[in-house]
Amino acid sequence: MNLEKAWGLLESCSLCPHRCGVNRLKGQKGICNTGLKPKVYSFMPHHGEEPPISGKCGSGTVFFSCCNMNCAYCQNYEFSQLGKGKEVEEGKLADIMLELKAMGCHNINLVSPTHIMPQILKSLDIAVKKGLDIPILYNTGGYELPEVIRLLDGVVDIYLADMRYADNGIAVKYSGAPDYPKYNRESIKEMHRQAGIAEFDDNGIIKRGLIVRHLVLPDNAAGTAETMRFISSEVSSDTYISLMSQYYPCYRSGEFPEINRRISQEEYREAQKSMEGYGLYNGWAQESFGLERFAGTNIKPVFDDEKAQKQK
Repeated sequence: MNLEKAWGLLESCSLCPHRCGVNRLKGQKGICNTGLKPKVYSFMPHHGEEPPISGKCGSGTVFFSCCNMNCAYCQNYEFSQLGKGKEVEEGKLADIMLELKAMGCHNINLVSPTHIMPQILKSLDIAVKKGLDIPILYNTGGYELPEVIRLLDGVVDIYLADMRYADNGIAVKYSGAPDYPKYNRESIKEMHRQAGIAEFDDNGIIKRGLIVRHLVLPDNAAGTAETMRFISSEVSSDTYISLMSQYYPCYRSGEFPEINRRISQEEYREAQKSMEGYGLYNGWAQESFGLERFAGTNIKPVFDDEKAQKQK
């Protein structure tokens, strides 16, 4: 059973390429700073994702605290890096998913799920038995092990995965993610094998498939052209891509002068040319520069200190 295999990875943690080896079943913490229990920062119907994900009713988004990457420019650093949020039991997480379904959300959108994948599987098992029947979306920074992604076959309907870097040195410098291109590309192939090209219902809402997100970075730090070449030649030229322009220098960006600025319109146009040059026309480009589209803005904690005290 995949849940049993996934749970076993927590004993000497090997859920992601870091392979920290800590015993998370005993509460030990590695790079992701997470023990056994998952931590949730917020959940809500999210209307700022790509159009076929948010639709009219919103994407049922659960923002998990902590991350297996340490991006210097993370917009969600308060909970992804600083760990704000509240630990929850798997049953509570299942209830959150069911609540989002009851709100009319089109899908369950699991943001930064890599480091707590086994706990998510356990929660899904509970929720499905209680009637959860909307698509499951795995929203990942892309620093994954393909053998771990294989455990999600038949569970995840939609993969929304970053392809952040084409160069290992850059990945280490800005995100502390050694061999990111290697693991990212192998995992993207596995996601494509499982979910295939994105499929939509009559209302334009995604039902199944892979969407690749690519954040354009200043000074071509993301290696856009090489990533587009890989997608076109080794995944599929029909792959849906979200080409994102909302890079904003925050958190520790000031430590790196070369990325301590917004991207220019010319840089974004060059990224678009790379997409089209490799025959990639499915997906979404952003016409304006700002944080309003597709970004995790206006995310409010649902488990603040006052609520946490009341729940004790």
